[in-house]
Amino acid sequence: MGQKKDLTGSEKSKIVRYLAEGCSTLKIAKLLKRDHRTIKRFIQNCQQGRKKRVEKPRRKITAHELRKVKRAAAKMPLATSLAIFQSCNITGVPKSTRCAILRDMAKVRKAERRPPLNKTHKLKRQDWAKKYLKTDFSKVLWTDEMRVSLDGPDGWARGWIGKGQRAPVRLRRQQGGGGVLVWAGIFKDELVGPFRVEDGVKLNSQSYCQFLEDTFFKQ
Repeated sequence: MGQKKDLTGSEKSKIVRYLAEGCSTLKIAKLLKRDHRTIKRFIQNCQQGRKKRVEKPRRKITAHELRKVKRAAAKMPLATSLAIFQSCNITGVPKSTRCAILRDMAKVRKAERRPPLNKTHKLKRQDWAKKYLKTDFSKVLWTDEMRVSLDGPDGWARGWIGKGQRAPVRLRRQQGGGGVLVWAGIFKDELVGPFRVEDGVKLNSQSYCQFLEDTFFKQ
């Protein structure tokens, strides 16, 4: 036998009204055509109510300790609040208090993503810049490709949404609606292309050179 639905808001208000009129729980169950135990359980939960939360006194820190925390936060980027306070030998401070103190002097952020450049990479970049310092880049072809999806952007589109508003729905098919890969370039002040890349072709070094032979160099 399936489980019955919970009491609706209308049924709960009726129970309260019937109790005020002096009706018994058994009579209320018959009037609402509900199980007697369901009515009693609802009344017991209402009578218990919520227990008051007892707030513990928060651990206060001195001005000297506050300066130590500020220095530690500057020296330990992306560290947790616990690690920062432990490095200052400050114990017994709950997480909520630690975060409240740090919120006045810092904010939670993610680490910035950058390519892992070592000393060799930097030297090679400097050599490349010196080599092409006097190059006339007006004779250089600048190219890029872009995929146009038939179901809208491939999850990259973002925008601001007001508080309380739901995000609009972007329809998409289960297996994807397909798309078109387009290649284009800029040479001097002229636009080259755009050209459509054939379906199933992945632009690696070999296919890219072949694509240039078939499109750009034939013009």
